[in-house]
Parts: sequence; structure tokens; C-alpha cells
Amino acid sequence: MELDNAQETPSREDPSLCGELSPHVLEQAFSKILHCLTGPEARRGNSRDVALKDLGDLIEATECDQLFEGSGAHLRGMSETLGLVAKALEQYAAPPKEEEAGGARHSEVAEKAATVGLLFLKLLGKVETAKNSLVGPAWRTGLHYLSGPVYIFAVTHSLEQPWTTLRSREVAREVLTLLLQVTECGSVAGFLRGEKEDEKGRLSVILGLLKPNLNKESWKNNPAIKHVFSWTLQQVTRPWLSQHLERVLPASLLISDDYQTENKILGVHCLHHIVLNVAVLLCLLDLFPILEKTVHWKGDGARPTTHCDEVLQLILTHMEPEHRLLLRRTYARNLPAFVKRLGILTVRHLKRLERVIIGYLEVYDGPEEEARLKILETLKLLMQHTWPRISCRLVVLLKALLKLICDVARDPSLTPQSVKSTLLQEATDCLILLDCCSQGRVKGLLAKIPQSCEDSKVVNCIRKVQQISEGAPYDGT
Repeated sequence: MELDNAQETPSREDPSLCGELSPHVLEQAFSKILHCLTGPEARRGNSRDVALKDLGDLIEATECDQLFEGSGAHLRGMSETLGLVAKALEQYAAPPKEEEAGGARHSEVAEKAATVGLLFLKLLGKVETAKNSLVGPAWRTGLHYLSGPVYIFAVTHSLEQPWTTLRSREVAREVLTLLLQVTECGSVAGFLRGEKEDEKGRLSVILGLLKPNLNKESWKNNPAIKHVFSWTLQQVTRPWLSQHLERVLPASLLISDDYQTENKILGVHCLHHIVLNVAVLLCLLDLFPILEKTVHWKGDGARPTTHCDEVLQLILTHMEPEHRLLLRRTYARNLPAFVKRLGILTVRHLKRLERVIIGYLEVYDGPEEEARLKILETLKLLMQHTWPRISCRLVVLLKALLKLICDVARDPSLTPQSVKSTLLQEATDCLILLDCCSQGRVKGLLAKIPQSCEDSKVVNCIRKVQQISEGAPYDGT
């Protein structure tokens, strides 16, 4: 093999492929193949096909101790070269842009994927052999550079998509299975987050590789990227997802903001997963100023909508039909912070917030009543920030609050008395604020209730509203 000409593809008939190569010569051989896969002549004739065949021969002819021997700069250099080759292979098998796609192109991609998958199986096989040899931990360095591109390839072609066939999916799934075996991971989730408590996992590496293809200008160049991102995101749950929020949120918002319905749905699923699995959803609010730093309102026309608006709209969309108490509590727990952040701009969401508030106040939430207490907190904040728009909703909100007070006062369940008292107090505070927002109309509408109601707890709440509205101190009797 003549290594002095970087433009020449190593010939598979070259006897040096069958003999033992020095570490330097071996690294140069892989570098030459990499150049043939990515260089200017890569699209000429069958140069890539030849390079792929030579790569397969080179992997087969090279002992595992040659791939992962040495230490320091040499080992790192060889490992980086293998990583670049793996990345080139993954990109070679990537599907084309959607507008360039078609039946023939998809078949071509599936054939490429099957070929590349077999090369990855050979390469991972060498790593697996190295684990059980005398090479020592050096194989881990090589695997560090290989695992990211191999994972992206495997997910791209293992899912049922227009560019895959039964054969390409089978090969890709074999690659993913062997990758998990080589990395000593019992699942994809363990691979991404780390199997052991002190392991970092590989999600950061994967997100780093996906990032260049997940910006506004590039994310549609490869139709597989959004699916790889979404599928990967779904594998990571709490508490591990929190530390990656800054990297997964912008991409999810980007996909959900697309004009195509398919992408909107995919993006919403990503955002929904984040909402459910980020341990502290409120950290979203700390990220929004960073994400929105280029948005400035010049005073002419309506203020532009923000990421905070989009996420609140998403939360409300899911809150309204949700019937599972655990999810209702999760949503309600974080709602007050969004109203605080948006302030007066919450009026954009007033109609939907009204429906959610009324709907949630009607449903018993268990002994702790967490959801209803958070909804009452949300209502108080809403009236404080959007008071000019509240008076027109007086009757609807008044009915909902009175119904809540009556239900709680007559509740025969095992709800602790302290929780019932807190609910009644919060509901009464909401009535007082509602009276302020409606210029005292609540007091007038409640005037005859103490005369006809026999429930002392209900009457007590009404009197408190009347006394405080009139400026008199409440004596609690």
C-alpha cells in the first residue's frame, strides 16, 4: 500500500492489508479511506464503493490489539480517526432531503444502510474481542469516539421510515444490540444516562453530534434527525433529563413551531415529555430569558409571543382534557409560576385558563387537594395581574368558587380538617379579590346567602368577604 498519496484509495489486493501494519501505517490507512469517503472525489465513479470494500477488508485483517494498542497521543489519534470514519459512514447512509426523496432514492439509502451496518458490526466485533484480550482499558478510548455515530446510525435505520426496508432495519437493530453489549448497557436508557450512578452516560455526546443538524437552517436537510432526537429524548426520564434541559428544549420548540402538522405533533410530544420528566419544570422559566434575548418589543403593535407563551399554551392544552390525578397535580403545581412570569400578558391565555380553572376546581383531588390549592393560587395571581379583564367573568368565577366552598364544607371524605380549612381560606381570598376586581358587585350578589344558608362554614366564608369588602376586620365568628 502506497501511503504517500492521500488521494489514492488503498487497494484491496494490496498484501499489506493481509499482514500486520505498524500503528502509524494503520492510522494512515484509515485516514486514506476516510478521505475517500469525504473528500472531493467521493462522488466520482465508484470510489466510495471501493473505499467501503477496502474498509471492510482492513477491519477484518487488523487484529484488535492493533486497533487499540498504545497510549497517550497515539491511542487518542487512532481512536479519533476511527470516530471520524464512523461519522462518515453514518452520514453516507443518511437519507436525502425530503424534497429530493423518492422510491428509488429510499431504496438506495436502505442498501447503503445495510452495507454500513455490516461494517459497524465488524468494527464493534473488534471492540468486543478487545475487551477480553490483553489490550487493557484502551478499547474504552476507541469506543468513546465510535459509540455516538454508531448509535445515530442504528436509530436512524431501525425505526420504520420511508427510507428503511426490512433488511436495513434488521441490520440496524443488530448494530444497536451489539453496541449495547459492547458498552455493557442493559438498555438504551442506560446507554444514554449511564448504567451506574457515577457514570455520565452518552446523551451529551449524542446531543452534541445532533446539534449542528438541529438548528433553524439545517434541521430539514436530514429527515431522520428529528426522529432520532425525539426517540432519544423519550428514552431519558427524570431525574436524568433535567441536566440536559438547555440542550433539548430549543430543539423541541423548533420542531413544534414548524408549519407541517407532522412536525408540530412530533415537537409537542417532545415538549410533553420534557414537561413530565424535568424534575423542576420551573427551571424552564430561568431559561426563557436566555432563549428570548434577541426578542425586543418596539412599542408598535402587539408584543411578540415568547417561548413562555408557547409552553403555557402547551400545558393548558394538555391540562384541559387530562383526567389522571397525578398529571393534573403536576400541571397545576407549575401553573402559578407561568402566570407570574407573563404578568399582564397572561390575558393572551385568559379564555383557556378560565376553562382549566373552573374544570379543576370541580374535581376532588384526594386528601392533600394539591391540584385545587394550586389552581386557587393561580386564580389569585390571574386576578391580580389581569384585573381589568376579570369583571366580565364575574358570574362564571363566582359560581365556581361558591360551588367549591359548598362542596368542601359538606365533604364527608377523609380529607384532613386542616386541608379543608386551607381550601376554604384560599377560596374566600379569591372571592375577596373578585369583589375588588368587580367594584364590589360580589358583596351585593352574596348579600342574601347568609339569610338562607344553614351551613355555618359557608356562611362564615360569605361574612368574611362582606366584612373585609366593607373595610371591617374579620372576627372569625
